[in-house]
Amino acid sequence: MWMVETRELSKSYLFSSGNRVVALSGVNLTVDSGEFVSIMGPSGSGKSTLLNIVGCLDKPTAGNVYINEEKIDYGKAGHLVQLHRQTIGFIFQGFNLISTMNALENVWYPMYFNKVPKLERKQRAEELLESVGLIDRALHLPSELSGGEQQRVAIARALANHPRLILADEPTGNIDSRTGRMIIDLMKKLNKEQGITFIVTTHDMVMANNADRVITITDGEIVD
Repeated sequence: MWMVETRELSKSYLFSSGNRVVALSGVNLTVDSGEFVSIMGPSGSGKSTLLNIVGCLDKPTAGNVYINEEKIDYGKAGHLVQLHRQTIGFIFQGFNLISTMNALENVWYPMYFNKVPKLERKQRAEELLESVGLIDRALHLPSELSGGEQQRVAIARALANHPRLILADEPTGNIDSRTGRMIIDLMKKLNKEQGITFIVTTHDMVMANNADRVITITDGEIVD
């Protein structure tokens, strides 16, 4: 069974100068449920644009995206919010933690919007921080954490609402190679033990070598 499918997906940007830039062109992609897929390509190739569209952070110019066999309706905000809250988790290169919240609060914050009771979300956040080896840093602000620790908090946060799909944009891009290896191992563990589908954009060959499948994008088109 597949988790994600794109059909003739295209994205272009029209600038005030009248110039049009094509970011994606006719992308057809299927990712199976439980698969770990790496997307590689040079900067500006369209890989982050693809991830953003699959994650409903951007909308396509043409084509369709299906998640869990359901067509995404980019015109219905409620549908997109439901996907974010129930199906999709995100991991960003820049971590995107809330600077005024400690690690524990950053992890339970997505559960607040799902109306999870306060005690339950605190307990789950503690369990998730324990699972990424950071329970002892639970009360530290992001500024008090290393890059690798911040990324592990971000992974815990991505898991908060039991997603079936995690989208990770260059998750090892801002950390050293040793810490990057730890992040890769953690994501692979979640993939294997919990069956979570991962789609990861990366320049990291170690990440790519640990994927079930590597997809290469060049100039907005899948070439491999």
